[in-house]
Amino acid sequence: MNTQLNFECETGNYHTFCPISCVAWLYQKIEDSFFLVIGTKTCGYFLQNALGVMIFAEPRYAMAELEESDISAQLNDFKELKRLCLQIKQNRNPSVIIWIGTCTTEIIKMDLEGLAPRIELDLKIPIVVARANGLDYAFTQGEDTVLAALVHRCTRQNTSSNSTRNKLVLFGSVSNTVANQLTIELQKQNIQIDGWLPSQNYIDLPTLNSNVYVCGINPFLSRTATTLMRRRKCKLIGAPFPIGPDGTRQWIEKICDTFKQKPIHLVEREQQIWAQLQEYCDLVKNKSVFFMGDNLLEISLARFLIRCGMIVNEIGIPYLDKRFQASELQLLKQTCQQMQCSLPRIVEKPDNYNQIQRIHEFQPDLVITGMGLANPLESRGINTKWSVEFTFAQIHGFFNASDILELVTRPLRRNSKIFK
Repeated sequence: MNTQLNFECETGNYHTFCPISCVAWLYQKIEDSFFLVIGTKTCGYFLQNALGVMIFAEPRYAMAELEESDISAQLNDFKELKRLCLQIKQNRNPSVIIWIGTCTTEIIKMDLEGLAPRIELDLKIPIVVARANGLDYAFTQGEDTVLAALVHRCTRQNTSSNSTRNKLVLFGSVSNTVANQLTIELQKQNIQIDGWLPSQNYIDLPTLNSNVYVCGINPFLSRTATTLMRRRKCKLIGAPFPIGPDGTRQWIEKICDTFKQKPIHLVEREQQIWAQLQEYCDLVKNKSVFFMGDNLLEISLARFLIRCGMIVNEIGIPYLDKRFQASELQLLKQTCQQMQCSLPRIVEKPDNYNQIQRIHEFQPDLVITGMGLANPLESRGINTKWSVEFTFAQIHGFFNASDILELVTRPLRRNSKIFK
């Protein structure tokens, strides 16, 4: 039995959504924001289809379309962007305007960071620049870019009398429901959350300094973690991510250890959730799953599914920051030892052609893949699940572990009914 993690790296293309899709969930999370995506018509078509929100619905995002005259430098970028931002301020009056740079702004070397402070000064409204373009490895890293940019807007000092107390800030965008659930779980351990990044409102961004401990919610936020440590001298709590009851328990335990709190009934809480998941676990036991790699959630999801009794043939992942995911990788190893199964191979930047050969070899019961490859695989009789669904579903914390297994078992249950 393999007892060491096996890391491989291929040279595949990035078969993933564009990171500007982060606008889809961030504009809803930061309720007083407005997102301005600066790109071409292609970016606009992508957002229109990916977000499924029609223009007449007046969502809190818009496109600043670059025409040929923009690209050839015939128009004045400062005047055009100032005009658009003034229109946004007058019509929507947001607390912040977040510019999302795209591939085109990179290629023509548009100086967004130079333009934003001048327009911010003129219009008296904060303008944050985030280059969430297609040069990243995975579409979820768009959120990472935006949060790293927001770190620079967080205040350093707190004028309250208890400002020397060590504080806890969680970073990662989750729904308000999930945020409340995680808050309650930590309150049961006598731990107070002092802030979230992103906050529900821009004006409520947390104070960040050397007295602040930070802990991540999602595994694709390594750039944000680095920025928090380097720019604001925050202390990072290295923990597995709160995905599945096993990950959630260890995530809470690591925070408890940091704040010198003895965990209260945490093991019993985890066991209670596993008991509730037993019907799902019976269904997936000894079933095999293959991750092609898409959203950087693969390690956490694979670890949870192994604990549920599944066999993971391969974990494909577009990009792996071994430092940020060190605790998660350690838990993956422990889980495989606990379940007495071999450690899966982890393939960074997988080549889809090679993966398809391996899928034919392994014959997995389920392949978790990007939308572009799902239908071709289905046509060959292979059960698939869109990885993007795990990005938009509520999968964090004890309460939502069943939602992960509901997504995983749906194609298995569907096909078992068809072929009865």
